[in-house]
Amino acid sequence: MMNPMVLTNVPPVGWLLIAIVVLVLFGRGKISSLMGEVGKGITSFKKGVREGSEELEKDASELAKDVTPESDKDKV
Repeated sequence: MMNPMVLTNVPPVGWLLIAIVVLVLFGRGKISSLMGEVGKGITSFKKGVREGSEELEKDASELAKDVTPESDKDKV
């Protein structure tokens, strides 16, 4: 079984070497298109979270409507 600390012990030169190997294997075009897709996914996720929170706020505001009887409203 692999120890998770193995990847954190790689020096910066090692990460640079890994990046160069990945770039050579996949090519600049493939990596840039992949990063573009990752960016679109993140944007879509943020949009979904925003829409979900707006929907929850809307539902909460509908539930929090004033239900005080008209006869009791002028007593305040």
